[in-house]
Amino acid sequence: MSKQHVKFALFSAVLALLAAPALAQSLSGPPAGGTPPTAAPAPGSAKPAAPDAAGTKPDADADQPSDGVAALVNDSPITEYDLHQRILLYVATSNMQPTPEIIAKLRPQILTQLETEQLQIQEARRKNITVSPTDVDKSIERIVTDNHLNKDQLIGLLKKGGVDFATLRGQIAVQIAWQKAVEDEFQDRVNITQADVDAEMARLMEGADKTHFLVSSIFLAVDNPDQDAKVQKDAQDIYAQLQSGATFQSVARQFSQSPTAAGGGDLGWVHQGQLASELDAALQKMEPGAISQPIRSAGGYYILGLRDRQEALGYKAPDPASLKPTGPLTVARVLLPTGPNPPKAYLENVMKIATQIREHINGCDTLPKMAEQVHGMVYQDLAKMGLKITDLSPVIQDAINKAGPGEATIPFISPAGVEMMVRCDKHVVQKTPWQVPNRQEVEENLFDQQITMLSRRYLRDLRRNAHVEVK
Repeated sequence: MSKQHVKFALFSAVLALLAAPALAQSLSGPPAGGTPPTAAPAPGSAKPAAPDAAGTKPDADADQPSDGVAALVNDSPITEYDLHQRILLYVATSNMQPTPEIIAKLRPQILTQLETEQLQIQEARRKNITVSPTDVDKSIERIVTDNHLNKDQLIGLLKKGGVDFATLRGQIAVQIAWQKAVEDEFQDRVNITQADVDAEMARLMEGADKTHFLVSSIFLAVDNPDQDAKVQKDAQDIYAQLQSGATFQSVARQFSQSPTAAGGGDLGWVHQGQLASELDAALQKMEPGAISQPIRSAGGYYILGLRDRQEALGYKAPDPASLKPTGPLTVARVLLPTGPNPPKAYLENVMKIATQIREHINGCDTLPKMAEQVHGMVYQDLAKMGLKITDLSPVIQDAINKAGPGEATIPFISPAGVEMMVRCDKHVVQKTPWQVPNRQEVEENLFDQQITMLSRRYLRDLRRNAHVEVK
């Protein structure tokens, strides 16, 4: 396989920022002059830190919370400032509340990740690998494009969480440097032949009559049997964070010890029986959107996220019109109060926020949590208030009928503010048949599999030979 055709999709540095942090602003009404309120500045400040791997220096006005050293990795320090910033970055981009309890749990996990990154940096330096600011800028451009933001908005989101933009640039630079180190070490050693592709195509067709799963994973390695209990506890802590609302992609990128971490833990499509039996058994019991408990398998612990599934080749999907929602049709109300006679610019801003919220609504179960995160948002269960859909105006009833199960209506303006009605009924998941991948997709997947295996061994050897001293 030539270098021109190499695709390191597993190492793409794309940070999945939720819209929720951007929405967490006061919506109780505009202040004098009609300017929408903004979030209070993050407490604390920090001293200037060293430039990151891409040559970006943090804000000179930032004050470091501590001058101390958190750990030494082969005599290279990880400062308390670095650790604190990375904790804040994780919190800001994973939809978590920065409570003292969560911060305390995150500290050892993120310190371990920083120790790993320090080893990756040292290996990249040994190979004389550099990362230019342009490399980092391109990755950041992908971040803002994928999340419908611009760079200033991204910087603003991080600043509200107390995160210096240089912290994000530094993390991305490490990911790129490690990608280049892996390429330099293994690219010429991996050769996918047409015979390999033929064999894989044949193997895939053997599984054509089986269910296929689109999977993401978080992997925590157990390099020594004595570490099993600790790693299991770390995995349980991560699972608890996911259950509390942390996004799978952000958690995988921060904690997973597989090269797929840089891509949010994406494993791609696998079919029934392709993974280890214990992982396969868990997937078969999951519905799209579900997250598994930690699973002990070869090499360590896995947490699986099922994003989609496809049935066996030839499966005949029923007519979508015949799929009926199950359960009663109930409705919840989401209100963003604006106060009486809000200025036009403010009202337009609230409408934009409501539109962003609507994109993240999937049923009524998550609305109470969302109301906690978006300051000023009002959530009401109309059924518990004794109201029926027929009690609403004909216009609103029509909007509800046009929305699908679990969806919100298009935001509309009322005397109380900007509102949406959310259908709480569940819909039957429509199953689709498996789509056969083409030869190029198979070739790239085989390459990624080999690179993933070699990269994991590479990092494991670096850890084994490292001297790490936690202060």
